[in-house]
Amino acid sequence: MTVMAIALIALLIGVTNGFGAAPVDLGTAGNFVILAKTGVSTTAGSDVVGNIGISPAAAGGITGFDLIMDASGTFSTSALVDGQIFAADYTEPTPTMLTTAIGDMETAYTTTAGLTPDSTELHAGDLSGQTMYPGTYYWSSAVLINGGVTLAGGPDDVWIFQIAQTLTVGSGAIVTLSGGAQPKNIFWQVAGQTTLGTTSDFKGTVLDATAIVVMTGAVFNGSALAQTAVTLDAVALTTGIEQPAGGDLALNKLQLMPCRPNPASGAVNISYVLPQAGQVTLSVYDLCGRKVNTLVQGQKQSGAYNMTWKGNDSQGRKVSAGVYFYQLNYDGTSLTRRLVLIR
Repeated sequence: MTVMAIALIALLIGVTNGFGAAPVDLGTAGNFVILAKTGVSTTAGSDVVGNIGISPAAAGGITGFDLIMDASGTFSTSALVDGQIFAADYTEPTPTMLTTAIGDMETAYTTTAGLTPDSTELHAGDLSGQTMYPGTYYWSSAVLINGGVTLAGGPDDVWIFQIAQTLTVGSGAIVTLSGGAQPKNIFWQVAGQTTLGTTSDFKGTVLDATAIVVMTGAVFNGSALAQTAVTLDAVALTTGIEQPAGGDLALNKLQLMPCRPNPASGAVNISYVLPQAGQVTLSVYDLCGRKVNTLVQGQKQSGAYNMTWKGNDSQGRKVSAGVYFYQLNYDGTSLTRRLVLIR
């Protein structure tokens, strides 16, 4: 019986004990939401939660972030980044730390590429509309996702996708997680370029031997680890990785991210970060302060979350065009942001 069949049976009877391979060991590369060798660029409007690193290229390879150098000389910051930014020409120990992280990224790529797959050439590389169960999958071809793909499994299950050519996620395509699947347990090892289309919603860690391009309005819950460059165009990128012990990246601040897209004519992607476990409510209100819908309610563990509001009320009816507010309530603190729906 294949791993896919076993996982499917487990899902049907409600048992999940960590199917698929073990999670990929990223080493110190796991301390970064973006790690690249030659360049990291963005346009205005991006929101990045996590650390950014570049090596062996210098800080000049980081463009669009308007870097602000810390007095220590070891890192810089940016209004677009909730985290720290590191480059190979910063003061020690940063260059040494980055050399190690880049080496760990390359090792993780090579190790992942060498795993024995459970399935090869599934759906001829077209995952559009498919449901993928925990396991290791290999394609000698390019892989395409249009519309979306569902990853169905439990919170400890692991998906590894080995792609010998390019990975293309179409505009508006959504990687949907069901059954408690977590972005930290999803790994895309890609030999060619990875392209995430406009307003796509992607999850997992991308280990790419070349470049990663994330297009306008995309939401990326995971990490972009590229052996050349990472390019962002007004995207929301939130770390979906559980950081290694002793890692520098700590999501220790309550955050409610700007939604994407905004204005929106359909579904809206909302991301938030919890510094500790606690009771959480995320609701949408109209301009008059009336509650339209409750999107999240209950106990949540610390970490980064991403969800979608489809522009409907609590009864599932589409709401009218106009100005709305989404509010996160956590541990006696409220954060509110504005969004605009157009019809």
